[in-house]
Amino acid sequence: IFSSVSPILISSEVEEVIEQADYLYGSGETEKLYQLLVQHKNSDDAELLWRLARASRDLAQLSSTSAVEKKQLTYDSFEYAKKALEKNESNSAAHKWYGICLSDVGDYEGIKTKIGNAIVIKEHFQRAIELNPKDATTIHLIGIWCYSFAEMPWYQRKIAATLFATPPTSTFQEALRYFHMAEEADPNFYSKNLLFLGKTYLKLNNKKMALLWLSKAKEYPAQTEEDKQVQKEALELLNSI
Repeated sequence: IFSSVSPILISSEVEEVIEQADYLYGSGETEKLYQLLVQHKNSDDAELLWRLARASRDLAQLSSTSAVEKKQLTYDSFEYAKKALEKNESNSAAHKWYGICLSDVGDYEGIKTKIGNAIVIKEHFQRAIELNPKDATTIHLIGIWCYSFAEMPWYQRKIAATLFATPPTSTFQEALRYFHMAEEADPNFYSKNLLFLGKTYLKLNNKKMALLWLSKAKEYPAQTEEDKQVQKEALELLNSI
């Protein structure tokens, strides 16, 4: 009768599932990882739930995933992240993935919602860093947040001005500071951080530093689809300088 209901795992079993999940994540086995974790979507364990949010999002990002599935997985991942946060408010990764997944959902809800959620997203990233100051990825994400607000076109600024008494703003200098902080926390951890260091220096008209970081991004050993995209963009930018 109960075969379809995932049992509430006891802690040693949770540890085993997490160990297995982290191995699959490290091996880039996105679909297997998702299949493993989705069986435990009714779990009360924040560590399992944020990993499920990440796995759902990773599956949504694959080019082989259909548009319909992508949307479903994006909303699912947000629900899992939300639940992880409800179960453990002091879990750094739960804050991080809540911020990421809320941003993804905004892509389906329109520009007004996306801008409206921006402050909440940044607050969760900042909370994640308070709980885990060495987390380079979250520091990078605040850099991306700053970069996108620095780059925001005028019509989006007008929307922001209607949504907030004081609309969120940022500068490329501020973005740069976070990308460098991320690099200091964990050098060479992510191809996209190298790319954005290059892009930000370009925005600040510092071609010498832009060339340095874009070259690093281009030479970064590609392991994921995203790394390949980064290499391609870095190469295009280098050719345009």
